[in-house]
Amino acid sequence: MGQEKLPSTESAVAAIREVARQYGREVKVTDDIGTDQVTRRTGAGVFAVTDAGGALPHDAFVELSGSPVVAVQLYADGDARFVVDGVDVPDVPRDSVPAFLRSVYGGLAYVKGRLLPPGYFLVVPLPGDETYKEMVPSNLLSPWLAGRLR
Repeated sequence: MGQEKLPSTESAVAAIREVARQYGREVKVTDDIGTDQVTRRTGAGVFAVTDAGGALPHDAFVELSGSPVVAVQLYADGDARFVVDGVDVPDVPRDSVPAFLRSVYGGLAYVKGRLLPPGYFLVVPLPGDETYKEMVPSNLLSPWLAGRLR
C-alpha cells in the first residue's frame, strides 16, 4: 500500500477522520488559519495574515479519543508532530500521517526495552521501510505502552 498524497492540512484532517472512523475513534479538531495564528511563521510580515506568496497557512491540532491517547499537530509547511500516550514523535511527513495512525491503532507499534542504559523506545513501523523510534520518558510507561513492551 503506497503513501497517500496529502497536499494540504485540510486533506490530512480528512484522512485522520477516515482512519478514526475505521477504528471507532472520535476526533476533535482545532484549526489555526493565517500567519498570525499558525505556529511556524515563515516569510510573513509582523501583522500579515497571508504568507509571502499570498497563501493562507493552515495548522490544525487533532485529538483522537480512546486508548492510546493520540494528538496530532499538523503544520502548514507539510509535517506533523504526534504525541502518543505522552511520547513526542516530531517531524513526521504529512503524507505519512494516516499510515502512522494505522500502525498505532492496528497493533504494529510497540515499545522496545533496553537493559543498559535502561530505557524504553516507542517504535512505529510504517509501510515502505519507514520507522519512527522515540524515547519513552521513564515515568511515562502508561498501561497502553507497557502492554506493547517487547
